[in-house]
Amino acid sequence: MAFGKAIPWRKTGAAAMAESLTPTGPMSVVSVKLHLSAAGGVSENFTITTNSVAAAAYDTLLFSQDMNTATDVLWVPEQPIPITNNDVLDFAYANTNTRTWGLEVTYRMEV
Repeated sequence: MAFGKAIPWRKTGAAAMAESLTPTGPMSVVSVKLHLSAAGGVSENFTITTNSVAAAAYDTLLFSQDMNTATDVLWVPEQPIPITNNDVLDFAYANTNTRTWGLEVTYRMEV
């Protein structure tokens, strides 16, 4: 597979995070950045999961980070992660203390 230029996808909020990146074709995850306005303050995980269109049996947790004392997360997979079959990437964080957050995903579409 050959992939094109890097594309950023950004979301922000101050409540619970429940965001989904729905690709328009085969893509590859390059990096994920999350910034909180202050440390989470509660033991809650920020998670990235593939939500398979085939069936829940194929859903996969790709990354998880406890945000209790964290304000910044940078996840760069050792290898770009291919997302195919129109699978969706789900990003979740309970955010009990309502920190303002900024999420940026960089990905490349197959060319």
